[in-house]
Order: sequence, then C-alpha cells, then structure tokens
Amino acid sequence: MSTGPWRERFAQEARAERPDLSALCLLLATEGDPELGERAMDWAQIELDRLAGMLPYGLRDARAWASAVTELLGGRMGFHGTPSDYDRLESSFLHEVLRRRRGLPILLSVVWMEVARRAGAPVYGLALPGHFVVGFGDPEEGVVVDPFAGGASLGAGPAELAAGPRLAARTLDIVLRVLNNIRAWASARPEHSAVALWALDLALLLPSHPAALRYERAKVLVERGDFANGAAELESYALIVDVIDPPAAGRIRAEAVSARSLLN
Repeated sequence: MSTGPWRERFAQEARAERPDLSALCLLLATEGDPELGERAMDWAQIELDRLAGMLPYGLRDARAWASAVTELLGGRMGFHGTPSDYDRLESSFLHEVLRRRRGLPILLSVVWMEVARRAGAPVYGLALPGHFVVGFGDPEEGVVVDPFAGGASLGAGPAELAAGPRLAARTLDIVLRVLNNIRAWASARPEHSAVALWALDLALLLPSHPAALRYERAKVLVERGDFANGAAELESYALIVDVIDPPAAGRIRAEAVSARSLLN
C-alpha cells in the first residue's frame, strides 16, 4: 500500500483520541481530487464555520435546533440531494458538497452535523439501512431530520426509527461508510478500479475495519493486473482466515496460486 503526506495525516487523524469528522472527510477526498490541497481544505473548514455563524443564538431544545439548522441549510442555502447525485463520485467529497450544495445522504448529513456542532447543538448522525440522517437532542427521544430531503422531519415515523434504539454513529463508522459508498460507486464501474483501490487503502488505515476488506483489496489488485501483490495479499488474508475456517483459507490460497500463475 503506497503512502503519502495526505494518507499519513488521514491515518494520524483516524487514530486521534477524538477524530475530527470534517478533517477526515476532506483528507479522504484528496485521493479522488488531485486539485484538493491545503488551501481548498481550509476554505471548506471556513465555510462550515461561516454557516455555523449564521445560526441564531440562544437555542435550547432539540426541536428548535432542528428547525433552525434545517431552515438555514435546507432552506436558505439550498442543500439537498437528488437521484442523480448517486451517479457522481464528487457527491462523496465534502468540499464538493459544500460547493455544489448537493451530495449523498451521508455527506449532506456531515454538513448538517458539522455546522450544528460548531454552533453548540446536541447533534448526532443516525445510520439507517440504506440511508443516513441526523438527530438532535437525546438519541432516544430527539428530533430526526433527513438532509437529503432538505431537512424534512422524520420524527419517529419510519419503521427503521421505531424498530429499536437509536444509536449515534461514531466518527470512524461514518468515515468507513463514506468509503464504502465510494467502493460501491467504483464496483459498478470497472474502469474506475483505481478508485476502489484507494478507498480500500484508506479503509484499511482505520484502526478498526472488517478483515474481509483485505480480501477485497487483493481481488482488486488481481483485476488490475498486479498479480504479484494481489497473490501476496491473498496469502496474508488466508493466514487470518485459517484460524476460523481452514477450508475457506485453502480456497483463498488456491486463488493466490492462480494469481501467481498469471505472472508468466
């Protein structure tokens, strides 16, 4: 896995005692946008500060916060999502979402959370199956809004909200979900396997990640014609799997042998 200054900063931030969500989202975007540098990242952070400064003072309860943030971001600023945003890689990049005011649900939620947090709101992210929304107040009783729909209030209506306790999404879980979205985008577009590879590389830098990502990375390397490194990754992953599932490990080693045979 190649490293560089941005990846080193990403890894350091991910291992910080309190990882910064906006910084991690901007650092991961450097992989997909070569033009994104320190100046552009500073602009994004300043923009989040500016938006937070536009919120009224003295708000106390969750409903008031949800209403104010939604009126600002979904109303006056026009942040929301459209179906076509799922087809755009930049919909997963925080600086582009701030610029275009369009993006995937999770990135719009990051904007909602980061702006509200800067203003002192009791805010958290809520990961639903296939969707991501934002809550204000107590996770069990607070107000939930959908930034993709411009901040429309969800209350406790959707079955996903009523099915069990609301658990605030942790910063690194949010980042991993952003990277998963990028991998899903790339997997549907084989010509963009390089995107899948860097998304996997960053996911593997997170202090906690599914071990199966190593297998997926090995497969991407083989698909890209990097048979030697792909085989080495497969062999390393087989050692992990061997502890819990020896037959599966044997199949993975067979894949490694097959990959090495392609070197000739």
